Amino acid sequence: MYKIPNDPYMLLSYINMMLRDRYDSLEEFCSASDTDMEAIKEKLKAVGYEYSAELNQFK
Repeated sequence: MYKIPNDPYMLLSYINMMLRDRYDSLEEFCSASDTDMEAIKEKLKAVGYEYSAELNQFK
């Protein structure tokens, strides 16, 4: 399991970097890192970001 950042803004940067550089989707990242996708979405939505599958990033 990856050690993902707890701070939502650090998490945003980390997740978008991983999606850009290593993974074709959030689902693929979460599966590979054994991370709860809904928890990530909720944490980032709380600071104004939502996942775009089309762009494969949080915006």
